[in-house]
Amino acid sequence: MRLLVVEDEEDLVVALKVGLVRAGYAVDVAPDVDTAGEKLAVNEYDLVLLDLNLPDGDGFSVCRSIRATSGGPRILMLTARDRLADRVRGLDEGADDYLVKPFALPELLARIRALLRREDGGTSVVEVGELRLDTARFEAYRGERRLPLTPKEFSVLHYLMTRPGRVVPAEELLEHVWDEHADPFTNTVRVTVGSLRRKVTGEDEPLIETVIRQGDRLKETP
Repeated sequence: MRLLVVEDEEDLVVALKVGLVRAGYAVDVAPDVDTAGEKLAVNEYDLVLLDLNLPDGDGFSVCRSIRATSGGPRILMLTARDRLADRVRGLDEGADDYLVKPFALPELLARIRALLRREDGGTSVVEVGELRLDTARFEAYRGERRLPLTPKEFSVLHYLMTRPGRVVPAEELLEHVWDEHADPFTNTVRVTVGSLRRKVTGEDEPLIETVIRQGDRLKETP
């Protein structure tokens, strides 16, 4: 999943990015309202972590802008504003959750998982045929065999499993699973998908297939 962190405190940004990337997320950063608007206009995000106190405005305006369009990302406000009135306003403006600073990273990660589970029907477990993926435990199985996936392979498999049978172009995977610093001219997607395919296949029938010049898809197994 691809996240946008809208935050101007550099130390917090560094800590957040390290923790989120280790948890398997692709992370972009915007230090102010203008940069957030620019990135939201050209990228598709699954979740926005939004501070309220920004150097060129407040996070409420970013929240309203996101909610003015249909199909926008989830919004989790991260802010030092702990007054009840601010919490109520944040949720009324369209935020899906509100977390007051300082916070513990495990709680933040749990809230992120809870918000993203809404896209998966409210469960942390995604199943397609023999494949089972638990986003809360960071575990993936084919039948009873546990798959030793890297965070990026886990994210790619999750993306394919939520779109079984559909050919997913490399550009789409790059857009949703990697951050803005990924080089679109490298073979990083092909290498990651190739490694994932080998681990998923093992001694069994291949489940991830490449459609030449189109992309990759996960077979819809019975």
